[in-house]
Amino acid sequence: MKSKVESVMENTIKRTIMVVAAAVIMAVNLKTFVRTGGLIPGGFTGLTRLLQEISEMLWGIEPPFTAINLTLNAIPILISFKFIGKKFTIYSCLMIVLSGLITDFIPSYTLTTDMLLVAVFGGLFNALAIAVCLMANATSGGTDFIAIFLSEKFDMDSWNYIFGLNVVILAVAGALFGWEKALYSIIFQFTSTQVLHTLHRRYQKQTLLIITEKPDEIYMAIKETTNHDATLIKGEGCYLKQECNMLYSVVGRDEVRKVLKRVRETDPKAFVNMIRTESLSGRFYQRPND
Repeated sequence: MKSKVESVMENTIKRTIMVVAAAVIMAVNLKTFVRTGGLIPGGFTGLTRLLQEISEMLWGIEPPFTAINLTLNAIPILISFKFIGKKFTIYSCLMIVLSGLITDFIPSYTLTTDMLLVAVFGGLFNALAIAVCLMANATSGGTDFIAIFLSEKFDMDSWNYIFGLNVVILAVAGALFGWEKALYSIIFQFTSTQVLHTLHRRYQKQTLLIITEKPDEIYMAIKETTNHDATLIKGEGCYLKQECNMLYSVVGRDEVRKVLKRVRETDPKAFVNMIRTESLSGRFYQRPND
């Protein structure tokens, strides 16, 4: 059995590797698809690119990506450190700094000049980088900090609201540099938002209705796995006219697989109905960031 120190070290190494991988994907995407299409990705990354483009247009100089991005992220980093989590913020800073440095030092490369392919695949890889980062319990910074802060404080699945904010940034880019690239940038950001919404499910909810002969054991499995509560409903099966037990519980969508595994181990005969929960009012335990 692993000691606590070994578990912490293993988790640290795993998170660091995932953050580094996310930073590499993000930087390569910026220097291939984003740079090729002249796209403005949205968020603070897009705002950084917008400021670089404006500086180059006005003074013929493109400031370092890292310097601008770190400056923009200064206040969100402080908010994250105070309200979200210290380790979470440290790993996020690693992501911000590393992705910026790689972006500044690797050369640009053109994979395709088809703008639709650039927008769609650029958005896909952007979402992949952010999703890997979020799975490591970190973020790429900027609007991601804001989205997670809103989700933590107000229990909101706020990614689509962030998309709306990004559209405003893209509108400014369109007014300055032409609407064609701005419109392709919206396709890029829409693709990224929808893929990320699919990949990252922490702030989405799932309702579980579990009919079982072992309600106490199943309840303990849910509690130990997710720290969520459940409600026991007594009923009668219409076919056999026998008393049955139904557990009602709401868990995070990212927790469903673990819960189902424990349910199957506890009661292989359990009948589980999973319903997507669109909204929820009331106390709901949200696993805190570290």
